[in-house]
Amino acid sequence: MKYLKNNRPAARFRQFTLVMVLALSSMAVWAGGKADPLLGSVIVDQLEIRDADHDNPAILEAQAWAGYDLDKLWFKIEAERVDGETEELELQALYSKAISRYWNLQGGLRHDFEPEPGRSWAVIGLQGLAPYFFEVDTALFIGESGQTNLRFEAEYEMLFTQKLILSPEIEVNFHGRNDPDTGVGSGLSDLELGLRLRYEIRREIAPYVGINWQRKFGNTADFAGDAGEDIEDTQLVAGIRMWF
Repeated sequence: MKYLKNNRPAARFRQFTLVMVLALSSMAVWAGGKADPLLGSVIVDQLEIRDADHDNPAILEAQAWAGYDLDKLWFKIEAERVDGETEELELQALYSKAISRYWNLQGGLRHDFEPEPGRSWAVIGLQGLAPYFFEVDTALFIGESGQTNLRFEAEYEMLFTQKLILSPEIEVNFHGRNDPDTGVGSGLSDLELGLRLRYEIRREIAPYVGINWQRKFGNTADFAGDAGEDIEDTQLVAGIRMWF
C-alpha cells in the first residue's frame, strides 16, 4: 500500500506490534502449570454497506484478541472505502489488563493511515460492561504536537427473541486542537448514532439491517463545508456481524 512507504509512524507501529507479540509470548512462561490456556477471538462488529446521499461506503469495524484470562493483546480496526478508494483506515494495537470482572484497562498505540497525512497516537482506554449491560469502549488518544482525541462508544442489546436483537449504538469524538490537514476541529467534532436489527442464524453469524445518522460540529463542520462534504447524513445500512 502506498501510504506505508517511507512512513516512519507506520514503521514504529510495526515495531511496537512486534514487541507486543513477544511480550504476549513470554506470558506463557508465567502461565505454565496453571489452568490458564492461551485463547483468542475475532469479532467483526460491522461489515456493511451504507446507502448515503452521494455514495455507498463500505464499512469495516472489527476487533481481535489473543491472550490469557487477565492479560491480552488486542487489535482494533476501523476502515471505510468509497468507490474502491480507502478514505479512512485506523488500526490500534493494545495491551489489555483485566482490572475487575467486567472491565479491562488498555494501553498501546493507534495509527491513522487514512486520511493523509497519517497520524500516530498513544492510547489509554477502558473497555467493558457497564451497569444495565451497556457495552462501553472509551479511550484517550494523545498524538503528535500535543493533539488529543477523547472517544466514547456505547452499545446496548435489546432481545426480542433469542435470535432477533436490536442494538442502539453511539460514538462521540472530542479533539483538543484543530487539525486542518485531516479536517478535524477542536471541541466536539462528530457524533454518530446507529440502530441495527440483526438475526442470529447462529451465535457466530448474524445479518442485519438498520439506520445510521452522522453529524459534524464546530470547526470540524466548517472544514467539511469548505471541502464540499456533508455535515449531516442519514444512511440505511445492511451488513453482517460475525465472531469466531
